[in-house]
Amino acid sequence: MPAVHDTGTVQNPPPTRWETTVIGERWDFYVQRFDRAHAEGADLEGEARFVDVLAPRGARVLDGGCGTGRVTGALHRMGHRVIGVDRDAGMIEISRNRYPAATFAVIDLLSLDRDVLAAAGGPAEFDVIVLAGNVLVYVAAGTERAVLATVSSLLVPGGRLVCGFATDRDYTVAGFDADAAAVGLVIEHRFATWHLDPWREDADWAVTVLRRPDRGGGGEEPATVD
Repeated sequence: MPAVHDTGTVQNPPPTRWETTVIGERWDFYVQRFDRAHAEGADLEGEARFVDVLAPRGARVLDGGCGTGRVTGALHRMGHRVIGVDRDAGMIEISRNRYPAATFAVIDLLSLDRDVLAAAGGPAEFDVIVLAGNVLVYVAAGTERAVLATVSSLLVPGGRLVCGFATDRDYTVAGFDADAAAVGLVIEHRFATWHLDPWREDADWAVTVLRRPDRGGGGEEPATVD
C-alpha cells in the first residue's frame, strides 16, 4: 500500500484507472474529440461558468485532473488565479499549447501539497477546487477518499469543492457521499448537470458542491487519511 503523509498526500501513487484504460486509440479519441469541439467553437466552458458563479472575484482555483485545459483556460480568462494539474503529461502539453497564458503542472492529485503547488507557480491554498470531467471515477480504485482528503486540505476554511462524474461507474454517488463525510466535507448542493438541472436518483450525472466548514463554525475539519 502506498505510504500516506499526515497531510493526506501519498508517496508513489498507484496507477490510475485513466492510465490503465484510456490508452492508445482511446487516448487519441479523447484528444481528437476535444480538438474537434474546440475547432468548431463548441461550448466547452459550462463547468467553468459554474465555478465562476461560486467563486469570489479573482479567486484562487485548482482544476484537478484538468485534461486538455479547457476549464483552467476559461477560468484564467475570467480573471481567476487558477492552476490546472494532471498526472498525464501528454494532456498538460496540450493544455500549455492551447492556453499559454494559464498555469499548468504535471502533478498527481495524491501528491498535491502547498510546497508542490507553490513551486509550480500556483496558489498554496484555494477558494474553490474543481474535479470535473469524471476525474474521481478515473483515479486509482480505492484512493477516492484519499484524493478527497488531499484536495480538501488545500481549501481555505469555508472553501468549496466541486465534483462532477457519471453515475454509471464503479465509484458510486453513495460511495462518494460516504467518503466526503469521512474527510469532513459538507454537501451544499447537488445537480444532475452542470446547467443546474435538478438532481434525481436516476440521473446520468452528479454535480456536487461541498464545503470545508469554517473554523469555529460548528463543523469538523477535514480528516487526514491513515
